[in-house]
Amino acid sequence: MTSIYDAILDDHATHRDLLNRLADTSGDSAKRREAWTTFYYDVKSHAAAEEETFYSKLIAETWGQDAARHSVHEHQQMDDLMEELNGMDMSSPGWLAKFKELKHEYEHHMEEEENEVFTRAKKVIGEEDNDAFGARFLERKKEERQLVDEKVEDSLED
Repeated sequence: MTSIYDAILDDHATHRDLLNRLADTSGDSAKRREAWTTFYYDVKSHAAAEEETFYSKLIAETWGQDAARHSVHEHQQMDDLMEELNGMDMSSPGWLAKFKELKHEYEHHMEEEENEVFTRAKKVIGEEDNDAFGARFLERKKEERQLVDEKVEDSLED
């Protein structure tokens, strides 16, 4: 089984790779579109699953409330950047500038989770629960992947 920490770290490794691949693309190319689509759907489902399984548990602790709120706020900021990028012409210099902003913000977020949040979270989600939380995260991520487009439509209607 995969622990919650390994599941999140695996996703982070994939996301870092996709960010780097995207940074190496140019214009409105098939390579950029493919990498962007993969990144977009994976990050959206990852963030939702993380909030519902990982951060919902941390919020039960006093210190965890601030960490969870902070991370969820960063998720929202990155989500806004991704939606903005979706509405832009991929061949424009503005797209690349906005992407670089997203890349910087997301790399910061992942480092913060891995170096600060995980350390404290292990006091709440210990070894005995790692695999169960990992399984819930992976299952929820799969479910969320199917809901990405629907959630975007709902948010556009608001």
